[in-house]
Amino acid sequence: MTRLISVAIPVRNGADVLDQTLAGVRAQRVDQSASIELVVCDSASHDSSVSIARSYGADIIKIPVEQFSHGETRNMLMRRTQGDHVAFLTQDAVPADQGWLERLLGGFTLAPDVALVFGPYQPRDAASPMVARELTEWFASFAPNGDVRIDRLAPSELTIPATVLQGVRGFFTDANGCLARAAWEDVPFRPIPYAEDRALALDMLRASYAKVYVPRAPVIHSHDYSMIDWLRRSFDEARAVRDVYGYIEPADIRRNALNIWGKVGADLRWARAHGGLRSPTLIARSVPHHLLRTAGALLGAHAAALPEPVVRALSLEGRAG
Repeated sequence: MTRLISVAIPVRNGADVLDQTLAGVRAQRVDQSASIELVVCDSASHDSSVSIARSYGADIIKIPVEQFSHGETRNMLMRRTQGDHVAFLTQDAVPADQGWLERLLGGFTLAPDVALVFGPYQPRDAASPMVARELTEWFASFAPNGDVRIDRLAPSELTIPATVLQGVRGFFTDANGCLARAAWEDVPFRPIPYAEDRALALDMLRASYAKVYVPRAPVIHSHDYSMIDWLRRSFDEARAVRDVYGYIEPADIRRNALNIWGKVGADLRWARAHGGLRSPTLIARSVPHHLLRTAGALLGAHAAALPEPVVRALSLEGRAG
């Protein structure tokens, strides 16, 4: 009997990178008893995304853009797919090699209660030192020795505050992650507009499921936004962290200034170690980058006090609620 493995991707105007992503999926080496089902949900793209997806044999769901939400759209994809395990990517997350999918799936063999398995992001070659350092150090923190990591809650921890699970222990990403269908049927994505993967990790852990991090299952995935869009991205992220974990970024000038300076110093050390930009040039980019990200986080944490038109303008996704 053929084993079906599903790969699901939400798409909107992704033509710039989508071809690379889908080529990477179709290049995956799985055992001879398995086949890969590819399902794409397109939110009214006005570029060639749909034709690209169709050329790779994808089953395509089409929805109006106003129907899209990060949580419910992924539930829709789960309902459309048929595999016992469903790997999620974003349109610009390219499997780094041909063993990506099998390594993710291997995480489910570690224990019967594993519901979620995910891997790291590798920065693109053109990524700024700030972005490359942040991504590399963040994912390295999950498994400093390079081993697979398993997280689950003890019975006495099932009702601990959500803020305790903020960070490495409660993290999951559906830009490079895989779900066990049986667990999803028990604990689906929350129908929320943002941070649906963080919320899913929290809900799965509290439902006594385990999650696994596989450092050898990377995708190539990073963003270099404009300065103002970094502020807007951080605004959305801070709102999501507040909504999922109840955490509000403290408006402490001294603390935030020290935090910014520490990150600039880390960027400088990273650039020196990796042959990056010269110090004056990097400082001129690093300082405003971290300053605007901090400002966005502070604004996002207190978005409930802002007028709706301001919130919509500050949101990278134009999201008011």
